[in-house]
Amino acid sequence: MGLLLAILAGAGVFFLGGSIGGAGGIGGAPTTTVVIAKQPIAMRHAITASDLETAKVSGSFTSVNNTYLNTSDVVNLIAQIQISKGSVITSDMLAKDAGMISGAAPAYLPLASGYVAMTIPTGEQQGVAGHITLGDYITIIASASQPLVAPPKVVSKTVFTNVRVIGLGPATANVQPASGATTVQGTTPTSGVTSSLTIEMTQCDAEFFTWFLGNTQVRYTLESFHDYLTQPPSAPDPTCPTVLAAQGVSQKEVEARYHFANL
Repeated sequence: MGLLLAILAGAGVFFLGGSIGGAGGIGGAPTTTVVIAKQPIAMRHAITASDLETAKVSGSFTSVNNTYLNTSDVVNLIAQIQISKGSVITSDMLAKDAGMISGAAPAYLPLASGYVAMTIPTGEQQGVAGHITLGDYITIIASASQPLVAPPKVVSKTVFTNVRVIGLGPATANVQPASGATTVQGTTPTSGVTSSLTIEMTQCDAEFFTWFLGNTQVRYTLESFHDYLTQPPSAPDPTCPTVLAAQGVSQKEVEARYHFANL
C-alpha cells in the first residue's frame, strides 16, 4: 500500500508540473516565447537590448496580440510605466516617443558617465522632415560656404556619426504609441515638425559641435536602424572621460581634427 501511494504521489507531481508553465508535456499547457524585462525598467526609459530577454510562458494572455516575440521589436521604444523585473512586455506598456507620455519626467536624463546632453536646432529639411525621433542615431554634416582654409573653397564633410537622440522639441509629427492607438493616456499628437533635438555626446564633442553651429551650415542624416549602436554608451569615452577634458575649440583645432584643407 505504501509503495502504491508513493507511485501515485510521484505521478501527481509529474502531471501538475507539466500543466504549470511546462514545455507542453503530457497534460502540459502550450507555451509561447515572449519578451520579458530582464531588469527593472523606469518610466520614460528608452529600452535597450540589455533590458530584455525572452522566456517561455503559458496562459490565456499569450493569445492576445500585444506581446513581443523578439527583443529587437522592443529596443528603442519608451516605457510608459515602471516595468518590474520579469514582467511580460506588452505593447500597451510602451510608446514610440516620450513626449506622448503623461506623468512626471524622470529626475535625470539617461546619460552615461562622462557624457552631456546638448540641444541643437532642427527643422523640416535640416532634420529629415521630422522622421528623427527619440532613440534614433543621426550623422552630422558640416558645410562651409566661406573659407576655412586658403585658398577659399566650399566644403562639406561628415563630422559626427552615431549621435544618439535622447529628447525632442515641443512639436512632433505622426507620433503614435507602440500599441498603434492614436493617443497615450489621454494625450494627442502635436502637429508640426520637431523644432529641436537633444543629443548625447562628450563635452569635447559638444565644443566642436558648437563651433560648427556658429561657423558652418549643419545638416543631419538619419541612420538605418540596422547601423545603430548595439547599446548606448555606458562608460566614459577614453578620449574625453570628463567635462574637464574639454580644452576649447578654434579653427586651428577644427582643422587639426577634420582636415578640411585636404578636401
